[in-house]
Amino acid sequence: MTVLVGAAELGAATPRPVLLDVRWAVGDERGRERYLEGHLPGAVFVDLGTELSAPPSPAEGRHPLPSVAGLQAAARRWGIRAGDAVVAYDATGGLAAARAWWLLRWGGLGDVRLLDGGLDAWVAAGGELETGDVVREPGDVVLTGGGMPTLTLDEAAALPAAGGLLLDARAGERYRGETEPLDPVAGHVPGALSAPTADNLRADGTFSPDLAERFAALGVRPGAPVGVYCGSGVTAAHEVAALAQAGIEAALWPGSWSQWSADPSRPVATGP
Repeated sequence: MTVLVGAAELGAATPRPVLLDVRWAVGDERGRERYLEGHLPGAVFVDLGTELSAPPSPAEGRHPLPSVAGLQAAARRWGIRAGDAVVAYDATGGLAAARAWWLLRWGGLGDVRLLDGGLDAWVAAGGELETGDVVREPGDVVLTGGGMPTLTLDEAAALPAAGGLLLDARAGERYRGETEPLDPVAGHVPGALSAPTADNLRADGTFSPDLAERFAALGVRPGAPVGVYCGSGVTAAHEVAALAQAGIEAALWPGSWSQWSADPSRPVATGP
């Protein structure tokens, strides 16, 4: 699976792919404002909270998957047509843009990639930015769903005991239960392994060239069942992308810790 595109390759691409600007971070409501101040030429702003997620609930988590119909309607608003190539980016190493990458792959699109290094890499390569809003002509893309594997809460719970690997993509201190800024309980799913998403990236926000070695050290092997979760299924998509870049297919658990921790009957592990 081709996951990444470099800034130079994107700049030379003809025709230019549909560009999606997915600037979002927990606690930062200025994504659209930052987009208007400067974005890749022709890029459309994508709102992660409303377009890449269904409304939150204790039963489904903080960022449930949108319906296929809802995602298709959004993709058409972004101007995606049948056969288009799509590139998503942000300014945080792909931590938000990977949600769009994963969802469109899940929806059934084949040619969706992440801009390696995001906005910073584009500027560093000499790419220009434009300001203001971009509204593309509506597209006609048809999405079907089912294009990427997922896990339910019960499937994720059973994975470690069944011989699979369940990776926790949150920061190590949240995995260990030392802090929990967002969800009602601190800790991790029993049997899960700590694999912080930030370790997928180099200091400049590009993906590490040593991903295969990183995941092998965690016990990941090609062909073995692998599942990934985070707080609410957003940065876990980044881990799925990193695994795919390393040649490993992994399933995303969309509800993640926000779903697990909302159920008081679920056991919680702490510590390393």
